[in-house]
Amino acid sequence: MTFTSEEIDKFGAALNDVKNPLKARFRALFILRNIGCDRSVEWIGECLNDESALLKHELAYCLGQMQNPSAIPTLVKTLEDEKQEPMVRHEAGEALGAIADPSVKPILEKYAKDSCPEVAETCQIALERVEWVEKSGEKTNSPYDSVDPTPSASTSDVKELAATLVDSSKTLFDRYRAMFSLRNLNTDESIKALAQGLYCEDSALFRHEVAYVLGQVQSPVAIQELKDRLLLPSENCMVRHECAEALGAIATEECTNILKEYVNDEERVVRESCEVALDMAEYENSDDLQYAKV
Repeated sequence: MTFTSEEIDKFGAALNDVKNPLKARFRALFILRNIGCDRSVEWIGECLNDESALLKHELAYCLGQMQNPSAIPTLVKTLEDEKQEPMVRHEAGEALGAIADPSVKPILEKYAKDSCPEVAETCQIALERVEWVEKSGEKTNSPYDSVDPTPSASTSDVKELAATLVDSSKTLFDRYRAMFSLRNLNTDESIKALAQGLYCEDSALFRHEVAYVLGQVQSPVAIQELKDRLLLPSENCMVRHECAEALGAIATEECTNILKEYVNDEERVVRESCEVALDMAEYENSDDLQYAKV
């Protein structure tokens, strides 16, 4: 399907209209992501001065998933801006890794030493991904229509993968590889093993990625673990928000009830995540074929 400039501008205006409900702005964002052209990149980039950290983080994520090199200057600017929330800067770094243009290596090397752990760890992983793509020429083929931060591991042994996942002596790159292999196996055993990553206290970034991946597989066997971390007030808001969105993707009645309970949470990013997650759950339980309909 092709779109006129006027149609793209209509979606861009909807995304940038602060009077629109957040769920409507998210749907406009996903349409622009799916269009993927330079004009879409411009509209998404224009919104990166919004007040919602949740929306800005999703904007950066989408720019990475589009893999359009025209987004690189905007993403670099976002990563460099220390006034941006850590979850937004992290997503900008990850997006640069997803695009994997060798020109971003110096900026990733610089921010791999950032004072914010989530930003530093993200840039370390992103740098490894760029170098891996350079050497292998391969992309991270995902069955979930996503550009993953790392390739999956070469083994499919669940016990071995589970051990690597929770081993804090391993690099995050290798633990992520185990994570994506467990996701791709998508058995009850592999998902239960994957969910144990939510209890790894050494890295909030890692826990947040586990929660995101559990949302991709949409398996009810992980509901309890996701609920545990969402309900924990001391948990990093990046992790809690990702748990909320994962529950929205799983979309059982139990998930919906949990989200309704936290839609008025003290943390803005958690509140907004629950709002968007409830919209996603409604879609998952509807007859709509596409979340971001044109």
